[in-house]
Amino acid sequence: MQQLQLYRYNEPLVPEELSFLRRKEVRERQQFKKVIRIFAVVSCIIPLGACWVPDEPFNRLDQHYHFSLLHYFAGLLFMCCFAGAVIYISYRRTLFRVQEDLKYQTKTIERTHITRKQYMPLNNTYYFYLNSPNKLSIEVGQNDYQTMDQGDELNIEYTTYSKLYLGYF
Repeated sequence: MQQLQLYRYNEPLVPEELSFLRRKEVRERQQFKKVIRIFAVVSCIIPLGACWVPDEPFNRLDQHYHFSLLHYFAGLLFMCCFAGAVIYISYRRTLFRVQEDLKYQTKTIERTHITRKQYMPLNNTYYFYLNSPNKLSIEVGQNDYQTMDQGDELNIEYTTYSKLYLGYF
């Protein structure tokens, strides 16, 4: 079996790709703000349910509940820490990477090989499966599908940090 070497290099993004990334960053930022608002509301509401404490915890017949400010603030602190960690991880995995692409304005071009071809008659689309660690399959046009075969070399382009697929040649 032939050993395939991974070959990559970087190039600057063209203006159309930069505008695509700017639009993507705006959409991601709006979505991220919406998630933060949802987490903020949930982080304040959930501790309200946990702060009602029974007066006599072992007397099931005659239970009276009272509001515990200590339990509320403990629950609020826990939920804020949890939400903060989830938001930070989400930011670093999505929006931060797109912002890094905009900052450095580079794309990665990777030489790959076609491992399999597949036609999907249900929606009339053509796919190449690749040996790339970043992109497993790509949709191609009918002409490329018919002219290229398994084992042929193909170059794919994607953004360097967020790994957004830009195209092939």
